[in-house]
Amino acid sequence: MTEPVLRSIHVYPLKAARGHDPREAVVEPWGLAGDRRWVLIDESDKVVTQRPYPSLALTAAELLPDGGLRLSAPGREPLTVPVPEPGATTTVEIWQDTVEGVAADAAAHAWCSEWLGTGVRLVHLDDPATRRPVDPAYARPGETVSFADGYPLLVTTTASLDALNALIAQGDHAAEGPLPMNRFRPSVVVGGTDAWAEDDWKRIAVGDVLFRVAKPCGRCVVTTTDQATGARGREPLRTLGRHRRIDGELVFGQNLVPESTGTIRVGDPVRILD
Repeated sequence: MTEPVLRSIHVYPLKAARGHDPREAVVEPWGLAGDRRWVLIDESDKVVTQRPYPSLALTAAELLPDGGLRLSAPGREPLTVPVPEPGATTTVEIWQDTVEGVAADAAAHAWCSEWLGTGVRLVHLDDPATRRPVDPAYARPGETVSFADGYPLLVTTTASLDALNALIAQGDHAAEGPLPMNRFRPSVVVGGTDAWAEDDWKRIAVGDVLFRVAKPCGRCVVTTTDQATGARGREPLRTLGRHRRIDGELVFGQNLVPESTGTIRVGDPVRILD
């Protein structure tokens, strides 16, 4: 067995849109720098994701140096969206949380609405240090999170994906496999472990940055969405339901909360502390 190592890093500037894969990233208390600081909301202020709009997988959101976005999608002219000026906030309903953010300009709303074929608005999380606490059942006082589903980072392992793909190959929908890691939209991917080793982790270090493992990540229909085409299948939920049902959830990966900040880099050693 080789020593655990950081294989890849993934940042998603716009929640539910395509991410990018930097060689290094700054870890902030609420997640990777620039990760999920933008979100789309519908006319009821509810977060818009790939669950009802799988075409969001085809939306590219490039993070600009000043925190703005460059949006692009098939058949659409790209649009540069600046960080909105401080001002009145907009309510974002994200799962069980109500979060305040600052709306982008009208051109951004129009571009996104035309692309998705429904009325949406683009909102920026202006103050991640105060706006949204981590679930108190798994958090310490003062811990916050961006517009991620619930926790600052998500870790997955290459060995667990290999094991899952082996199970898919034995199932009713084997033709859908093997699945790539982007189906699970991780923040960090670790290699050099046993399959499902992450189930037992409590604290890890990536390079010099410390993380607490909060809870397993329950998976949803987004994992059945081909991130290159937006097409949907049955896997991996069929196989997770048969083999990875934990406390009523279909589990793949673990949610992380940073215990320190710093820069992580692809190739960094990963130490299992507890």
